[in-house]
Amino acid sequence: MTSPARIIDRSCGPSGCEVDWLTSERHQADDDVVRFTRWAAERGWGDGLPLVPPTEGRVRAFLARSGRFPDEVVAELPPLRGECTVEKIAINAVMAGADPAAMPLIIAAIEAMARPEFNLAALNATTGSVVPAVVVNGPVRDELGIPYDVSCVGGAGGGAPSIGRAIRLVMRNLAGQEAGVTSQSVFGTPGRVAGIVFGEWEEVSPWAPLAQRRGVPGNAVTVYGAMGTTNICDMIADDGRSLLEFVGKGLAYHGANGALPSSAFCEVFVALNPVWAKMIAASYPAIEDVQRVLWEAASLPVRSFPPGYDAGLVLSRRHGDRVHIAQSPRDVIVAVCGGMGNLHALSMPSWGDTRSVTAGIR
Repeated sequence: MTSPARIIDRSCGPSGCEVDWLTSERHQADDDVVRFTRWAAERGWGDGLPLVPPTEGRVRAFLARSGRFPDEVVAELPPLRGECTVEKIAINAVMAGADPAAMPLIIAAIEAMARPEFNLAALNATTGSVVPAVVVNGPVRDELGIPYDVSCVGGAGGGAPSIGRAIRLVMRNLAGQEAGVTSQSVFGTPGRVAGIVFGEWEEVSPWAPLAQRRGVPGNAVTVYGAMGTTNICDMIADDGRSLLEFVGKGLAYHGANGALPSSAFCEVFVALNPVWAKMIAASYPAIEDVQRVLWEAASLPVRSFPPGYDAGLVLSRRHGDRVHIAQSPRDVIVAVCGGMGNLHALSMPSWGDTRSVTAGIR
């Protein structure tokens, strides 16, 4: 198995960059992007996209913006329990093409993912196509160019893709997540390359920001174990009550991890566009009522499951003759973002057996 790349950049000269790895071996890494990318790929340290060579000057700029000591251990990340120091995070962030100013956010996201309740060891090793999604709150969204309006989850550009990629390189090169070796994901997902990073459009939301509702006001990240993204479309509803119920029904489907007997618990994430959020808030001013209606609607009739499927742990989410995707209304996570084009909500089904974590950005 290829060892995880623990790059510690020491020096650069006319002949290239001298790099010290975890094994204490020293390598000459070319400062040319094409040659460095090829060199790193041969050692299993890349993701298939071009890599920015982590020169001493580049890494130093990231360390300066982190506000921490280079050798501080932020976390030990599974599956290989790799020590994730600030310097190693910086090196991977350089390779990803991120902005040095993003270092505090990247570190906060990694710290959140390392929390026991997030269950990163299982997420990194599972057969599922799960990736930690990062939802950003606070002024840092604009400072780093993290989109929260039109095409915010993909396609808007800005700083989100490079931040997501930096986190993914950390998972590959420090945590040791390697497809077919330590990760058994059957299909994977594009999110395992560029991540899923977007902001909440707090300024137009009729409710308090997501992170604030979870006890962390200001600049913060919420990490969530997402099985990709799905779209919920409606062109009929003309009032908040029927619209919210329709969106809730779109969250529940046979084959969702939350409907599996093997999932002891599950969350579900819903992003409402600003137009829909305003319509829904007219009927449900309290976010707790929004969560309750979504939870009630995000359920399936027990009789709709084939014989044997209504047994086991799925009963922990059975209420009467229905099986709910999430255990309780508080497990329905609601945010407001997206364009003003209306017609759509976004859902991120959960892998299950993972709790989302919100952390402040230092």
